[in-house]
Amino acid sequence: MKILRFNEGRWGVLEGERVLETDGPGGNPTGQSYDLASVRLLVPATPSKIVCVGRNYREHIREMGHDFGEDLPQEPGLFLKAPNALAHPGNPRDPYGTGDAVPYPRFTQELHYEGELAVVIGDRMRNVREEEALDHVLGYTIAVDITARDAQKKDLQWVRAKSADKFLPLGPWIETDLDPQDTWLRTYVNDELRQEGHTSQMIFSVAQILAYISSFMTLEPMDVVLTGTPQGVGALSPGDRIEVAVEGIGTLHTRIGPKEA
Repeated sequence: MKILRFNEGRWGVLEGERVLETDGPGGNPTGQSYDLASVRLLVPATPSKIVCVGRNYREHIREMGHDFGEDLPQEPGLFLKAPNALAHPGNPRDPYGTGDAVPYPRFTQELHYEGELAVVIGDRMRNVREEEALDHVLGYTIAVDITARDAQKKDLQWVRAKSADKFLPLGPWIETDLDPQDTWLRTYVNDELRQEGHTSQMIFSVAQILAYISSFMTLEPMDVVLTGTPQGVGALSPGDRIEVAVEGIGTLHTRIGPKEA
């Protein structure tokens, strides 16, 4: 089932080219329906927090200049993105005429993309065991973790580098029927393939990540967890078009706006 959020914050499910409105995420039908092409898609979650995993693919660790050899990280490395970073996705029927453009802030000269599988929490999680973790998941969606790489390198914390306005395009919907460890992720910039990775290559599985986070932090319904990016991250320029495709979910479309004066 594909759960989406649209227009003024309504919820619905996607059936073919029709959006069937529901009374909540995955809820009961209201009887209203709309053509997919006619709706404005919104970020399909309303998180209190967004927890992100860094360095969860071995080859990405190497391309960032860190090589642990056979001594891989023993625990997930986490950071946060603030909810103000969320950016609405483009409607796949009009991918670049809708949705939010990501600003290119004046404080950075090195804006990067990182395509990721994202998890949307369905039930409150605290001290949940790994074998039960996926039972608390509503579903999965797609994220672009926009990063000001130069600010990330020089700032004491990553607040500016990771949580500037609209630094997290998310969507286009939540897929409830997906094996998170058995799908391909591909990122394209201006139609050129830049990233390709399989989620089986994660160092820490989604279940391990969720159990780890819940051991010290309560995850609430609609919270979002980013699971890391495969190799192939790189620089963006004003006007670039970004597509992140995850098999079994669909494609997230976003674009980079002009450089701020």
